Amino acid sequence: MHTINKLLAAILLATATGCAFNPATNRPDLVLMSEEKEIKIGREMHEKLVASTPIYNDPILNAYVEHVGQKIAKASDRPDLTYHFTVIDSQDINAFALPGGYVYINRGLLTYLQSEAEMAAVLAHEVGHITARHAVRQKTAATGAGVASVLSVLVTGSGVVGDVTNLWSTAAVKGYGRDMELEADRFGAQYMYNAGYDPQSMINVIALLKDQETFARRRARVEGKKQQTYHGVFSSHPRNDVRLREVVEAAGALPEDKKITKVEYYREKTEGIVYGQNAQESEKNRFNHKSLGFSLLFPEGWTVENQRTAIVGMAPDKSATLTIKVDKREGNQPADMALRGVYDVRSLEQDEALSQYRLEGHTGKLPVAGENVPDRVAVLFYGSRQYILEGRVTDKKEDSEQASEYDNLFLTSIRSFRPLRKTDVVKPDIKRVKYVQANDKTTFSSLARHMEIGEYAEEQLRLLNGYYPRGEPKPGEWIKIVQ
Repeated sequence: MHTINKLLAAILLATATGCAFNPATNRPDLVLMSEEKEIKIGREMHEKLVASTPIYNDPILNAYVEHVGQKIAKASDRPDLTYHFTVIDSQDINAFALPGGYVYINRGLLTYLQSEAEMAAVLAHEVGHITARHAVRQKTAATGAGVASVLSVLVTGSGVVGDVTNLWSTAAVKGYGRDMELEADRFGAQYMYNAGYDPQSMINVIALLKDQETFARRRARVEGKKQQTYHGVFSSHPRNDVRLREVVEAAGALPEDKKITKVEYYREKTEGIVYGQNAQESEKNRFNHKSLGFSLLFPEGWTVENQRTAIVGMAPDKSATLTIKVDKREGNQPADMALRGVYDVRSLEQDEALSQYRLEGHTGKLPVAGENVPDRVAVLFYGSRQYILEGRVTDKKEDSEQASEYDNLFLTSIRSFRPLRKTDVVKPDIKRVKYVQANDKTTFSSLARHMEIGEYAEEQLRLLNGYYPRGEPKPGEWIKIVQ
């Protein structure tokens, strides 16, 4: 009877404190957040992240990661949750997750993996964090300790996530701790097995990441610098982790003819992936029009589309657009008169003359507001043409402060309009991963002498191919090089 009373008391306490049943752990979790709230938070953080973080621009690779991730998600304990898998354009070696079904893997990590199964292992680990609601559980624990943080995992110390870490907190919780990380491994290994991937691939990923840590430690010692420390995917594991091997083996052993590894297919999908720093990201939102000979910098994170009648830049959440149109200049008409003539108005509000990069123009706001009326307009004369720029806020319910922020963005872009320079059309020096077959004379030291990837070229090639710190490729073996 005493036991029954204790059980009833526990049930009542769980109900009163917002306890939810967790399908992954198969037990109730004492949490202060519903699943709907969890999904809402994840969506808001994702929108903030993609607005401030470069996303890798490779539709084929992105679709591949999404496909594998969805296979894992369907084999998970929360298959009805909507999952999103995103490749971040960062050379840092990491992956992380946000609440409510958002998983991210860095381009840098993809370059060092050797098979689809290894990629599935990384994604499965992050899905494990989501199904176990680690972000929610840690948010609850953090709230009790006075630290309001809901980020599931931080990326490396490079600050790839930017101010996303400040979206919810002033103090971030780095990782989940050993027990939750191991729990994510256990779930991830099981999801791999359910989806047909060899769970042992998770051990392979641990090995390659530990090689990265060893190299970073040696390099820091040689250069007399402090080694950069970060959470990193799987970073809580030692190389020969007995507990990890136990949870991987517990997932089950697939028959040899049923294991999905896909080394060749992974090689095909990652051929040409950018290695190291992506030089295209230096001014990734500067739009250069070669035939018309002009250049303009759109706001960070905006997408740009060259349509038939206009060039349109759009905010990540589609809340605003900036449009460029081109027309023939009418004689020596002054810029302010030309701008008023375009919109058939007698006057403009907050108007001012523009003089930039030896170009003349004018900008202002139209006196009449409306759904189809742009919020900021400008004209710039360049040669025999006049360029009309229109900044438009698509949601007219924005408050005055947000409207002012948008207007500042529009003006910044308008003032960046300039003639195209030779340096704008020179392709940046971007290094890419290529696959070649080794012969009987191939060594990593000989290959390194022909690659401009820094003073640690041989070590990097070994890390790329899983041969760190020693060993040579066998004749006929496919290996990665950088060109």
